[in-house]
Amino acid sequence: MAHVFVYGTLKTGQPNHRVLLDGAHGRATLRGRARTLEPYPLVIAGEHNIPWLLQLPGHGRCVAGEVYAVDEQMLRFLDEFEGCPDMYQRTLLTVAVEGPAGGTVQCFAYSTATYPPEWLQLPHLDDYDSQGEHGLRYNPRESR
Repeated sequence: MAHVFVYGTLKTGQPNHRVLLDGAHGRATLRGRARTLEPYPLVIAGEHNIPWLLQLPGHGRCVAGEVYAVDEQMLRFLDEFEGCPDMYQRTLLTVAVEGPAGGTVQCFAYSTATYPPEWLQLPHLDDYDSQGEHGLRYNPRESR
Protein backbone atom coordinates (compact mmCIF):
# COMPACT_ATOMS: atom_id res chain seq x y z
CA MET A 1 0.00 0.00 0.00
CA ALA A 2 1.14 3.51 -0.80
CA HIS A 3 -0.01 6.79 0.75
CA VAL A 4 -1.46 9.50 -1.48
CA PHE A 5 -2.21 13.07 -0.38
CA VAL A 6 -5.20 14.61 -2.18
CA TYR A 7 -5.75 18.37 -1.91
CA GLY A 8 -8.20 19.24 -4.69
CA THR A 9 -11.08 17.66 -6.59
CA LEU A 10 -10.39 14.18 -5.13
CA LYS A 11 -11.10 15.25 -1.52
CA THR A 12 -14.31 14.22 0.25
CA GLY A 13 -17.21 16.35 -0.99
CA GLN A 14 -15.39 17.47 -4.13
CA PRO A 15 -16.34 16.70 -7.77
CA ASN A 16 -13.94 13.79 -8.43
CA HIS A 17 -14.02 12.10 -5.01
CA ARG A 18 -16.20 9.31 -6.44
CA VAL A 19 -13.22 7.78 -8.28
CA LEU A 20 -11.55 6.95 -4.95
CA LEU A 21 -14.71 5.11 -3.86
CA ASP A 22 -15.01 3.02 -7.03
CA GLY A 23 -13.66 -0.45 -6.26
CA ALA A 24 -13.22 -1.10 -9.98
CA HIS A 25 -10.19 1.22 -9.81
CA GLY A 26 -8.63 -0.55 -6.82
CA ARG A 27 -8.70 0.14 -3.12
CA ALA A 28 -8.40 3.49 -1.32
CA THR A 29 -8.80 3.82 2.45
CA LEU A 30 -8.96 7.22 4.12
CA ARG A 31 -6.22 7.54 6.73
CA GLY A 32 -7.20 11.06 7.81
CA ARG A 33 -7.13 14.77 7.16
CA ALA A 34 -3.65 16.18 6.85
CA ARG A 35 -1.62 19.28 6.05
CA THR A 36 1.70 19.62 4.23
CA LEU A 37 4.63 20.27 6.55
CA GLU A 38 6.16 22.66 4.02
CA PRO A 39 4.25 25.43 2.29
CA TYR A 40 3.42 25.02 -1.40
CA PRO A 41 1.59 27.30 -3.83
CA LEU A 42 -1.90 25.87 -4.41
CA VAL A 43 -3.61 27.84 -7.18
CA ILE A 44 -6.70 27.55 -9.35
CA ALA A 45 -5.76 28.04 -12.99
CA GLY A 46 -6.56 27.27 -16.61
CA GLU A 47 -9.77 27.36 -18.57
CA HIS A 48 -11.33 24.57 -16.43
CA ASN A 49 -10.40 26.13 -13.04
CA ILE A 50 -8.27 23.17 -11.99
CA PRO A 51 -6.48 23.21 -8.61
CA TRP A 52 -2.72 22.91 -9.09
CA LEU A 53 -0.10 22.23 -6.43
CA LEU A 54 3.03 23.89 -7.81
CA GLN A 55 6.23 22.00 -7.11
CA LEU A 56 7.82 24.92 -5.32
CA PRO A 57 8.28 23.84 -1.69
CA GLY A 58 8.89 26.66 0.75
CA HIS A 59 6.53 29.07 -1.04
CA GLY A 60 2.80 29.53 -0.61
CA ARG A 61 0.94 27.97 2.31
CA CYS A 62 0.73 24.69 4.18
CA VAL A 63 -2.00 22.90 2.22
CA ALA A 64 -4.88 20.94 3.75
CA GLY A 65 -6.06 17.67 2.27
CA GLU A 66 -6.60 13.99 2.97
CA VAL A 67 -4.29 10.98 3.07
CA TYR A 68 -5.40 7.70 1.49
CA ALA A 69 -3.73 4.32 1.65
CA VAL A 70 -4.08 2.95 -1.90
CA ASP A 71 -3.21 -0.35 -3.52
CA GLU A 72 -1.10 -0.65 -6.68
CA GLN A 73 -4.18 -0.84 -8.93
CA MET A 74 -5.58 2.44 -7.53
CA LEU A 75 -2.17 4.11 -7.79
CA ARG A 76 -1.95 3.17 -11.48
CA PHE A 77 -5.51 4.44 -11.99
CA LEU A 78 -4.69 7.75 -10.27
CA ASP A 79 -1.58 8.18 -12.43
CA GLU A 80 -3.75 7.87 -15.52
CA PHE A 81 -6.60 9.97 -14.06
CA GLU A 82 -4.17 12.77 -13.17
CA GLY A 83 -2.43 12.67 -16.55
CA CYS A 84 0.87 11.63 -14.99
CA PRO A 85 3.56 12.42 -16.05
CA ASP A 86 2.39 14.98 -18.65
CA MET A 87 -0.16 17.10 -16.77
CA TYR A 88 0.92 16.32 -13.20
CA GLN A 89 3.95 14.56 -11.78
CA ARG A 90 3.70 12.15 -8.85
CA THR A 91 6.11 13.47 -6.23
CA LEU A 92 6.83 12.75 -2.57
CA LEU A 93 6.03 15.17 0.23
CA THR A 94 5.56 14.95 3.97
CA VAL A 95 2.26 15.71 5.70
CA ALA A 96 1.08 15.90 9.29
CA VAL A 97 -1.99 13.71 9.80
CA GLU A 98 -4.64 15.04 12.20
CA GLY A 99 -6.44 13.10 14.92
CA PRO A 100 -5.75 9.75 16.59
CA ALA A 101 -4.00 8.37 13.49
CA GLY A 102 -1.69 11.42 13.71
CA GLY A 103 1.98 11.72 13.01
CA THR A 104 3.89 12.54 9.87
CA VAL A 105 3.60 10.48 6.71
CA GLN A 106 5.49 10.59 3.46
CA CYS A 107 2.94 10.59 0.64
CA PHE A 108 2.70 10.78 -3.07
CA ALA A 109 0.99 13.92 -4.33
CA TYR A 110 0.16 15.06 -7.85
CA SER A 111 1.88 18.39 -8.41
CA THR A 112 3.46 20.19 -11.32
CA ALA A 113 6.85 21.78 -11.93
CA THR A 114 5.72 22.97 -15.38
CA TYR A 115 3.45 26.00 -15.32
CA PRO A 116 3.23 29.52 -16.73
CA PRO A 117 5.19 32.01 -14.56
CA GLU A 118 2.06 34.14 -14.05
CA TRP A 119 0.50 31.30 -12.00
CA LEU A 120 2.82 32.31 -9.15
CA GLN A 121 0.93 35.62 -8.97
CA LEU A 122 -2.45 33.88 -8.48
CA PRO A 123 -3.92 33.71 -4.96
CA HIS A 124 -2.43 30.84 -2.94
CA LEU A 125 -5.00 28.67 -1.18
CA ASP A 126 -4.50 26.57 1.91
CA ASP A 127 -7.69 24.49 1.57
CA TYR A 128 -9.34 23.95 -1.83
CA ASP A 129 -13.11 23.81 -2.20
CA SER A 130 -14.65 23.75 -5.68
CA GLN A 131 -17.55 25.86 -4.33
CA GLY A 132 -15.31 28.23 -2.36
CA GLU A 133 -15.44 31.99 -2.05
CA HIS A 134 -12.89 32.27 -4.88
CA GLY A 135 -15.83 31.94 -7.33
CA LEU A 136 -13.80 29.82 -9.76
CA ARG A 137 -16.06 26.83 -10.37
CA TYR A 138 -14.31 23.64 -11.47
CA ASN A 139 -15.41 22.43 -14.90
CA PRO A 140 -15.79 18.63 -14.62
CA ARG A 141 -14.27 16.40 -17.30
CA GLU A 142 -17.68 15.19 -18.42
CA SER A 143 -18.67 18.82 -19.23
CA ARG A 144 -15.60 19.66 -21.31
